[in-house]
Amino acid sequence: MNIAIVGATGLVGQVILEILEKFEFDFDNIYAIASKKSIGKSIKFRDQEITIISIENSVEKEIDVAIFSAGKELSLKWAPIFVAKGIYVIDNSSAWRMDETKKLIVPEINGHILERNDKIIPNPNCSTIQMVMAIHSIHAKYNILRIIVSTYQSISGTGRKAIAQLEGEQNSVETEKVYPYQIYKNAIPHCDEFEKNGYTKEEMKLVNETNKILDSNISITATAVRLPISGGHSESINLTLENQFKIDDLKSVIKNSKGVILEDNPSKNLYPMPLSSQGKDDVYVGRVRRDNSCENSLNMWVVSDNLRKGAATNTVQIMKLLIEKGFIN
Repeated sequence: MNIAIVGATGLVGQVILEILEKFEFDFDNIYAIASKKSIGKSIKFRDQEITIISIENSVEKEIDVAIFSAGKELSLKWAPIFVAKGIYVIDNSSAWRMDETKKLIVPEINGHILERNDKIIPNPNCSTIQMVMAIHSIHAKYNILRIIVSTYQSISGTGRKAIAQLEGEQNSVETEKVYPYQIYKNAIPHCDEFEKNGYTKEEMKLVNETNKILDSNISITATAVRLPISGGHSESINLTLENQFKIDDLKSVIKNSKGVILEDNPSKNLYPMPLSSQGKDDVYVGRVRRDNSCENSLNMWVVSDNLRKGAATNTVQIMKLLIEKGFIN
């Protein structure tokens, strides 16, 4: 089995390589693909030096699966070229997520729908993944009618330039600004570009992708905020359910969800935080409590490492599914 990582030098690409170092399946070759400025340089993988190659050269290689983490435009151009050569593409960008012919996969939720002819497999947005991981079992038992979600997102979701901006502002060093305002000691209610409806693309991803993965009948509204922290996204989620519930029963449903950890003991100050989620693959849920202002409603706090389960881990899990189903070997 031969794997290609497109965007190998980026934040997500680096985490993918880190996860693959401990991957339980053997593979023959791994190809690192990056932009022109990185071609010819090398990266370390399992005590070996891998030379970075161009995407143009990579399509001539024997590749079984390619993980794309290099942006929408590159994915739109090159994913079909890879597929034409028989390569499975798992794409981290927004390029194919809402394509009606593509399945938006979170393995714990809907991995069973993946079929051999699904050659381009979109990875959902990081904020969407952690939310649906936390609520899909609740939906299965109680039927979610409405979701109100506010996200508090780390700068790592924007990339290396955002990290450089924060560090520059912390140290009073002039740096390129990727945000319209100072991020240091600030909170910016602006993730991605604004759309005509007044919501940002990030907010609409939470709406549209959740509807596609879970249920198109769920009413959803979202607000996304950028915080000056280096890793981990947090979400305040309010759910309105069709069916009545006991809070302890609902917590048991969360606790028994694969890939979800319930951290909920306010008397001991136990609740999820981005700092404690970093470097971990699970989604953490806490502050689960009834919303007394609305019938059959509750509030919850959800945290996850956006570079892992929100991106790299989920893509590697999808690749593992392809192997387990016998689509690649």
